[in-house]
Amino acid sequence: MRFPAIHFRYLTLGVAAALWLTASTQAAEIHVMISGGFSAAYNALVPAFEKATGNKVITAYGPSMGTTVNAIPVRLGRGEPADVLILVGYALDDLIKQGKAIAGSKVDLVNSKIGVAVKAGAPKPDISTADAVKHALLAAKSVAYSDSASGVYVSTVMFDKLGIAAEMKDKAKKIPATPVAEIVAKGEAELGLQQISELKPVHGVDIVGPLPDSLQKITVFSAGIATGAKEPEAGKALIKFLASPAARETIINSGLEPIEGGK
Repeated sequence: MRFPAIHFRYLTLGVAAALWLTASTQAAEIHVMISGGFSAAYNALVPAFEKATGNKVITAYGPSMGTTVNAIPVRLGRGEPADVLILVGYALDDLIKQGKAIAGSKVDLVNSKIGVAVKAGAPKPDISTADAVKHALLAAKSVAYSDSASGVYVSTVMFDKLGIAAEMKDKAKKIPATPVAEIVAKGEAELGLQQISELKPVHGVDIVGPLPDSLQKITVFSAGIATGAKEPEAGKALIKFLASPAARETIINSGLEPIEGGK
């Protein structure tokens, strides 16, 4: 996600304003683990944070859950460094219960909706109602969904709610780690379902739109401080900025809804 220079200057000033109460005696290296849903906004915001604070942000990407090699719980389990964790809210709650994130450090950042994508130029099915989504899924030759929060909901709740779990068993495929939109762009799936913020950055797909309210599942992405963080204060400053009004426009442009006050 690219922004004009004037936007970057204003954003940098916004970072400074958002963090003016945060004392910093020297530059810090902040290690962040982040899942895909918030990544596009985060990647656009971090350069302004670094410029305003002098801190360096080092990022590791991976799913909020699961057992793939890059999944955040797996990364933490093998001792990779982490100061800040940004992932699905209930997955962060699990890490807090496991003692891998600090209780009381959690800040809810955004709400994320599930959307539907097709290969660029392909006909867009009607998804305006639950019945329309059911028809689109049954008509599609292949469907892809993620191995993270949206995919868990789609495969274990939504298909059952629509009464098509049996029909989807063979043609709906869980995609581990890789963005679903990449599979759709390659023509390996006719329809893709994932958080809109994860569909938008991928070239070669058209976003049909969000699931209708009757089927929609909103996922909260949250941030917290990892247990054993070497730079907890600098990490808190980064989280403070990501939850600040200065970050709002960038977050909205990425397909997410900011949560006011980080509650």
